[in-house]
Amino acid sequence: MHFEAANLILNHMVEDKEALDAVFHALAHDARRSMLRRLAGGELAVGELAEPLRMSLAAASKHVKVLEQAGLVQRTVTGRRHVCRLRSGPLSDAMAWLRFYEGFWDSRLDALEHVLDSPHPPASEETP
Repeated sequence: MHFEAANLILNHMVEDKEALDAVFHALAHDARRSMLRRLAGGELAVGELAEPLRMSLAAASKHVKVLEQAGLVQRTVTGRRHVCRLRSGPLSDAMAWLRFYEGFWDSRLDALEHVLDSPHPPASEETP
């Protein structure tokens, strides 16, 4: 029984890692980031997402597929029209991961600022 519980925890950690990897992979391309930015304003068809990026409908659809696989976009198909909607949950998970490191870097930068702001002893003109 104890082994099964540990296995479930491990599987959950692996699934979370894979989900987070998929989000960061999706965010790694400027076209996909642009699509997400525009979807924050409301639903758009794949063609509407492609238009300002000057890419084919097929290329835009491939980018949307990556966003879907990361859970960032939900696509609804009505006839030939594919409408996309932003799903913010995975972005929240990525932000939580980044916040952990934000604290780390804030403390490091505060320490550097302290060192740079402290008075330095005058340099000796004598060379040893």
